[in-house]
Amino acid sequence: MSEKKYRFETLSLHAGQVPDPTTLSRGVPVYRTSSYVFKNTEHAANLFALKELGNIYTRLMNPTHAVLEDRVTALEGGAASVAVASGTSAVHYTIINIAAQGDEVVAANNLYGGSYTMFASILPQFGITVKFVDPKNPENFKKAITPKTKLLYIETIGNPVLDVTDVQEIADIAHKHNLPLVVDGTFTTPWLLRTIDYGADIVINSLTKWMGGHGNAIGGIITDSGKFDWKKGPFPLMNEPDSNYHGLKWAHDLPAALAPIAFALRFRTVPLRNLGAAISPDNAWMFIQGLETLPLRMQRHSENAMKVAEFLKKDSRVAWVRYPGLPDDPSHQVAKKYLKKGFGGMVVFGMKGGYEAAVKLIDNIKLFSHLANVGDAKSLILHPSSTSHSQLSEDQQRSGGLTPDLVRLSIGLEHSDDILEALEEGLAVSTR
Repeated sequence: MSEKKYRFETLSLHAGQVPDPTTLSRGVPVYRTSSYVFKNTEHAANLFALKELGNIYTRLMNPTHAVLEDRVTALEGGAASVAVASGTSAVHYTIINIAAQGDEVVAANNLYGGSYTMFASILPQFGITVKFVDPKNPENFKKAITPKTKLLYIETIGNPVLDVTDVQEIADIAHKHNLPLVVDGTFTTPWLLRTIDYGADIVINSLTKWMGGHGNAIGGIITDSGKFDWKKGPFPLMNEPDSNYHGLKWAHDLPAALAPIAFALRFRTVPLRNLGAAISPDNAWMFIQGLETLPLRMQRHSENAMKVAEFLKKDSRVAWVRYPGLPDDPSHQVAKKYLKKGFGGMVVFGMKGGYEAAVKLIDNIKLFSHLANVGDAKSLILHPSSTSHSQLSEDQQRSGGLTPDLVRLSIGLEHSDDILEALEEGLAVSTR
């Protein structure tokens, strides 16, 4: 696909794959193998020494994984991607591929609950401190940076309050301090927002969500923009000799062709190789199928979500609604700057009856599936403060904008009239 600059919809179908030369299969094969035969001892040694790239063991790479990774790289406009077993693994490996004991991270305070807990409770056990700031004011990141800071971390749209983050403003702050910006782009996918175009250096996506789109597999992926210069700034893991590879200095010693993807290569060969959160070939194959319809689905998710937000906004039983596409939403001006194709598939709102009305709605609504996921083809509903974000303290929840009355909707691909009718019926029961 390199000979022509194809558009997103075409890349989502073709990038990273040609028909199998042996069988001439048009579909992507699933390579269910743990390991691969070496041509000879020299070939084996060269692979392990990174003198040439190729398949060694499926924990490291697999031909089915490669199609998924190359396709996501093309969609994100990056230089290389690495798929892993979950979005959480992608987040964890990204942090420890940059930061070590004694280092600091500056992160937005409106993150997915699992990411927040990892940053607030688990990383400190290994000597990595995370400072949380309100991302609505990019200057908060600047104020929190110290000589120990190794990266800035944000989500394109916060989970679950749906504040849209000004990626470019925060990227500029990061780069002025010679720091990389890591962006979790799960809620937008590259169809709605290619964050690398606005300065993101590393992009993380949960494949489980809209990229896969059908709630049938778990996976995550990182994309390296290939643009960050790891030689600048305080990055010992990239600039000092690595004992994993006989003193290799990742930012200095790689061949010219591999130098731009030093982060992705180290991610694959150090944390992934040695900690082992490998994605299965079958899951990778399912995500490839999801990517083929990503543009179509994201458009429908966004259209349906806008109708739901407008419906709820007019409903007297609803206290408030958050959706970036609503003209009076606090994030609308930032959303208009970035989200040209739609505002995503998530809507959150609060019931006038507070917590009691919220849980009554969830327990009685039809059509919506009550479960802890987003980005499914089917519409989903959840009460985050008692589930996905329940491990956060009350103060931590409120600092990120999460209140007990908040109901989170992941709007699916059903007919919009059926979705609205289900909400109307559920609201009637919950306020009866």
